[in-house]
Amino acid sequence: MDRVGFVGLGRMGQGMALNLQRKGIGLTVHDSRREPVDVLVAAGATAGNGTAGVAAASDLVVTMLPNSAIVEDVVLGPGGVLENLDEGGLILDMSTVDPETTDRLAAAAADRGRAFVDAPVGRLASHADAGESLFMVGASDADFERVRPLLEAMGTTIYHCGAPGTGTRSKLVNNFLAIASCQMNAEALTFAAGLGLDLETTLDVIYGTTATNGQLKINYATKVLTGDTEPGFTIDLAHKDLSLVLGAANAAKVPMPMAAVAREGLSLARAGGYQDKDFSGLLDHWCERAGVAKQRFKKS
Repeated sequence: MDRVGFVGLGRMGQGMALNLQRKGIGLTVHDSRREPVDVLVAAGATAGNGTAGVAAASDLVVTMLPNSAIVEDVVLGPGGVLENLDEGGLILDMSTVDPETTDRLAAAAADRGRAFVDAPVGRLASHADAGESLFMVGASDADFERVRPLLEAMGTTIYHCGAPGTGTRSKLVNNFLAIASCQMNAEALTFAAGLGLDLETTLDVIYGTTATNGQLKINYATKVLTGDTEPGFTIDLAHKDLSLVLGAANAAKVPMPMAAVAREGLSLARAGGYQDKDFSGLLDHWCERAGVAKQRFKKS
């Protein structure tokens, strides 16, 4: 059994790491903040001596980090994972990053005799907490089998998308639809409020047609429409992901006008002070801009 390290215990990473630890996969962990490390230690994990300490104590290191620059620094930088992971080790990056970053990490790992797998995460933070995440995996067949037990401990749905890099690219396609849907839902429900329509009746109509979508039925229904905009996935991160989508599309010469418009919708929300709200909180931003009451379910 591989010794497993985990670097990056943010809103998604902490839940994922806790599921590994609770299911018998002992971890050595590190985060830039002490609080989530203490949570994992209380669950039985070992606190690593920084990123280098985690890598030196592990055969397989999981990274779950906010953006491409941080991932590159943690994996490739001085005192990073690659420098301290023994030959034959494996890096499992679950962050959402630029595909070119994933390609550089995979190439650098191969050059040093280490394996690399990209397995970004689908679904919400609540699913990560419950061990119900979905994973899009880019890996060789052998490396996919090596990481499968970890993925099964953290989630319920696993797709082997192809070679390294295909997981990251699949995630960008998925997040384009999820985030653009979130923006469209915010506009639609603000529009309904402006027309004086009843929220519950409007949702019943939408749910009964092909206009419905998972963001509206799951995320909106459990977050903003109940008055909860504490972040599972922030507007700031959603904006970052749409920027990655547009960068990758530009590199592939694929026009994506709806992605560009959706990103600018999020830019307005960030400028309006909503950057740290859950991305379903786009609804509150647009209601505010339209001068209509924030949409909420009626209290029974």
